[in-house]
Amino acid sequence: MSREARWNALLELLARHGRLEVEEAAATLDVSGATIRRDLDQLAEQQMLTRTRGGAVAHGVSYELPLRYKTARHASEKQRIGRAAADLVAVGEVVGLTGGTTITEVARALSVRADVAADTAGTGRPPALTVVTNALNIATELVIRPQIKTVVTGGVARPQSYELIGPLASGVLEEIALDIAVLGVNAIDIERGAYVHHEGEATINRLLAERAQRVVVAADSSKVGKRAFARVCGLGRVATLVTDTGISAETSARFSEAGVNVIAV
Repeated sequence: MSREARWNALLELLARHGRLEVEEAAATLDVSGATIRRDLDQLAEQQMLTRTRGGAVAHGVSYELPLRYKTARHASEKQRIGRAAADLVAVGEVVGLTGGTTITEVARALSVRADVAADTAGTGRPPALTVVTNALNIATELVIRPQIKTVVTGGVARPQSYELIGPLASGVLEEIALDIAVLGVNAIDIERGAYVHHEGEATINRLLAERAQRVVVAADSSKVGKRAFARVCGLGRVATLVTDTGISAETSARFSEAGVNVIAV
């Protein structure tokens, strides 16, 4: 197992349990205790966890894996969700995209869609899409696409998610209108709505939802029926939930009864 794979596995375990013991982690990953201690020390140096005697603990109650360590989680599901969510966007629309691995897949799917990918540079025609995002990684991928006009909010960057938050980001979003907002969330609950881990991201996501004529939540089924720390919006604001076939028929029916169109791919 490579170091990157071990780190990913350790952070996954920490996110799940909130605490790790060296010997238990070593047995789970089938490596030596010395290797785990070295890994935990290096992760602590990067401020991804707090070392304790004999192990490590998560930094806070609402622990969040950095984005670069989440790309492999439910990867195939997220790619399918990304393509399905991208299909809900019409050419010529103004699209709001939050950050996160699933929404990154939405952005990638949009950029290669046949009716969007036709190069409009030098033709005098407007861009096929306008994308407004507070995610630095998404903006970096889209800015090289001349057929997409990329608008980035200001704000302070969160290293965990590459998302810009704060009053500078809010100020931009308060001055624009969106046709559709595609939100990435950490949890979505039938009774309370959509949630993320960080309150600053929740504020920006909420603004994107408020500025949009229709709201799509793109989330794999592991996030359905869960709650996180900060509420983004109620279910009444969500028009469509795009998820994978891991969602149960009963849960899907409950979302439909609440007025949310469910697309399971």
